[in-house]
Amino acid sequence: MDHDLVLEYLRRIGVKGPVRPDIDTLRELHRRHLEAVPFENLSIHLGERIVLDEKLLVDKIVLRRRGGFCYELNGAFGALLSSLGYRATRLASGVFDDGHVRPPFDHLVVRVDLDRPWLVDVGFGRNARYPLRLDSTDEQPDPDGVFRVVPVDDGSGDLDLLCDGQRLYRIETRPRRLIDFEPFCWYHQTSPDSPFTGDLVCSRATPTGRITLSDRTLTRTENGQQAKQTLTDDETSAAYRELFGIELDRLPVVAKPR
Repeated sequence: MDHDLVLEYLRRIGVKGPVRPDIDTLRELHRRHLEAVPFENLSIHLGERIVLDEKLLVDKIVLRRRGGFCYELNGAFGALLSSLGYRATRLASGVFDDGHVRPPFDHLVVRVDLDRPWLVDVGFGRNARYPLRLDSTDEQPDPDGVFRVVPVDDGSGDLDLLCDGQRLYRIETRPRRLIDFEPFCWYHQTSPDSPFTGDLVCSRATPTGRITLSDRTLTRTENGQQAKQTLTDDETSAAYRELFGIELDRLPVVAKPR
C-alpha cells in the first residue's frame, strides 16, 4: 500500500499519522476501525461480487467509504497493519454454530506479533473492542465482554476464542494467504445456507454501544439499553448515509442465492 493510501486509510478511521507499530497504537487502530468502518453485507444484495484482492478491498473501504464482512475488513486491515510496520499474519478460523464448529476459512482473523502474539479481528460484528493476547488463557476483560483464548485439546495447536463463557470461533495457527479464503468467500455470497444471503445487515460499534441496521429495522444499543425503530425507505437511505457514511443510489434488496 503506498504512503498516500495509508494516510487516507488512517483518515478514514480517524487516526492521525504517522504512527508507531506498538501495542498502544494497535489498540487505538483496532477500536477506531470498529467504530468507523461498518460490518455489512450490502454488496451481496446489491449484485456486487466480492473479490479477495487486497487493492480492491482497500479501495472499497477507503475510497468508496464502505464496509464489508470478515474477509474484506480483516483482509484490508491486515494490509494496513503490514504497511505500518506490524508483523501481521492472516489466519483461518471456523465459527461455532449451535455448539458445533464450522470448517476453517469460514472466518478470517489476523495475528500480530509484537513482544507477544495478539489476535486482531475487526470483521466479526460484535466482538472484542481491543486486540486480545493469543498466548494467555487468562480472562481478558473488554468493553464488549470477558474473553478467553484456550487451546483445543486435540494436539492440533488450534485455539478457541470464548466470550462470557460462550465459544465464538476456533483459530488455526498456520499462516494463510488471502486467496486461500476465496472458496468460502464465494460460498458466503451465493449459498442459501450462508448467514449472509438471507439477511441484510450493517452494523458498527459506538463509544458506548452499537448501532445496527437490519433491513429496515434500526437498533441502537447504548450502555446496555436497546431501542428499535422501523424505518421507511427514505429513512433507511438517510440512516445508511448519516449513521454509517454509506451513500447508495438504490437500497439493497435481499437477493435470491445464485
